[in-house]
Amino acid sequence: MQVNEGTADRVIRVIVAVIAGFLALSASGAGAAILWLVAVIALVTGVVGFCPLYRVFGISTCKR
Repeated sequence: MQVNEGTADRVIRVIVAVIAGFLALSASGAGAAILWLVAVIALVTGVVGFCPLYRVFGISTCKR
């Protein structure tokens, strides 16, 4: 697993995760489940620095 996210990309993902988490707290039903899923995926990819979809499409925001 090679890092393919730059610093700005990772920070934005963590911010999106926090916002989606707060929105999920006030939502209910399927909307809350989707928001939790978005929050978890954004947080994990932001912390780890690897996005599987970036790998599939050959994208990298990491400066090397």
